[in-house]
Amino acid sequence: MLLRRAREEYGIELKPGPMGINSRPALIGEHYARTQGLGNEYHDAVMHTYWHEAKSIDDLQLLKEIAVSVGLDGDAFLTALNQPEYEAAVDADVQLAHEYGLDAVPALIFGDKYLVMGAQPYKVLKQAVEQAQAEGL
Repeated sequence: MLLRRAREEYGIELKPGPMGINSRPALIGEHYARTQGLGNEYHDAVMHTYWHEAKSIDDLQLLKEIAVSVGLDGDAFLTALNQPEYEAAVDADVQLAHEYGLDAVPALIFGDKYLVMGAQPYKVLKQAVEQAQAEGL
């Protein structure tokens, strides 16, 4: 459904990587990348690698290559993947997701009030944004 909706409603061809992978190292890496001022770049590169290149983002060597490609030091990146503070940050994210009741991806929260889960049409996303804006969220 997600692939069809992306193609038909947004004109995006997705070619996802393998299912059932352990994305935790990629998530830990994103927390490290944020501390280096490159969180958005790293996130975008990981998403592109998974959703457009169909690569497995649980491969540590691949994650290192992605990190280097956005300007991070590769060895420091690999070291960070085992640092307790980044592990704890991912644990906190997972806990927050549970508190929000998230059980589908993608999941977007607007104004800490409106939750939109799963592949939704543009009009649903637009409505959520407009409602949050109207409420000053």
